[in-house]
Amino acid sequence: MAMKNEKSKILVFGGTGYIGNYMVKASIFLGHPTYVYARPITPQTTPSKIDLHKYLQSMGVTIVQGELNEQEKIVSVLREVDIVISTLAYPQVLDQLKIIDAIKVAGNIKRFLPSDFGCEEDRVTPLPPFEDFLDKKRKIRRVIEAAGIPYTFVSANCFGAYFVNYLLRPHEKKDDVVVYGSGKAKAVLNYEEDIALYTIKVANDPRTCNRIVLYRPPKNIVSQLELISLWEKKTGRSFNRVYVPEEELVRLSETTPAPNNIPVSVLHSIFAKGELMNFELGEDDIEASSLYPDFEYTTIDQLLDIFLVNPPKPAIAAFE
Repeated sequence: MAMKNEKSKILVFGGTGYIGNYMVKASIFLGHPTYVYARPITPQTTPSKIDLHKYLQSMGVTIVQGELNEQEKIVSVLREVDIVISTLAYPQVLDQLKIIDAIKVAGNIKRFLPSDFGCEEDRVTPLPPFEDFLDKKRKIRRVIEAAGIPYTFVSANCFGAYFVNYLLRPHEKKDDVVVYGSGKAKAVLNYEEDIALYTIKVANDPRTCNRIVLYRPPKNIVSQLELISLWEKKTGRSFNRVYVPEEELVRLSETTPAPNNIPVSVLHSIFAKGELMNFELGEDDIEASSLYPDFEYTTIDQLLDIFLVNPPKPAIAAFE
C-alpha cells in the first residue's frame, strides 16, 4: 500500500457521524495520518458537533469542510491520501456515486471501502422496504467493481452497543423486554470500537483487496433470548419477555409509512429470520477474527460488563 514503514493516509467521509467517529479514532489509534471530509460548520451546527470537530482536531485529524457535490475539493483531498472509507448514513447511500466519480478523477486511491458495515447484502433476501435499501448498497458495489477501483466490502453485522441499547433498554427501569419473532434466531453483535479497528486493519491488508470481509467472531453470535438471560444473570433482575410475532413484523413492514418501515424490516431480517447467520462461510470467505487471531475482540459477555459499569449512551440512529 504505502512505502515500507510509512502508514497509509486515510480519509473518512461521514467521520463525525455515529460509526464514522469510531473509524476516525481507530485510524488515529493505529497510527495513520487521518483526514475527515465533513459538512461545513454553520450557525445551525449543534454545539456537540462543533465540540466533536475540535476534539478530532486535537487528536491530529485534518478536517476538510465541504459538500459532496464539490468534486474539485474532494479530488484535491483524495490526492493527499491512500485509502478512502465512507461511513455515510442511509439517506446518503447513493451520494457515494459522487465519491466514486471523484476517485476516478483522482486516480491514486489504493483502496475504497463504501458504507456497508451491516448485513452481507449480496446474501440476504429481506422484506421489500429493507430490500429496496440494500439494492442501493448493491448498486454502489457494482459501480465500484465496474470502475475497477480497488475495494474492500465490509459486512460488520450489528453494531453491538447500539443493539444492546435497543434490545435491552438498560437505561430504562422497565421489567418488559420486547422479543422479535421466537427470540431463538442467531445474530452477530460486534462492539463498535472493534468494528472500527477491524476496518482500519482490513483497509490496509493486501489479502482483503477486492474481497468481502465478514465480521463474525464466534463469541459474538447470540440470540435475543440468550442475550436477555445473560443480562438477567449480570443484573440479578428478571425480565418479562413480550413477543412480537414474525407475522406482526411483516404486517408492520407493509403498513408503516416510509422510511419508518425500514427499521421494522431490519428487525424482521436480523432477529426473526436470522439472516445474518443463515449461510455458512465457505473456503473463499474471509472472516475478520480468523484473519487477525491475535486481536482480542470484545465479546458479548464483556460488552454487557461495559454496560454494567459505564453504560454507553443510547445512539441516535435510524431505529429511534
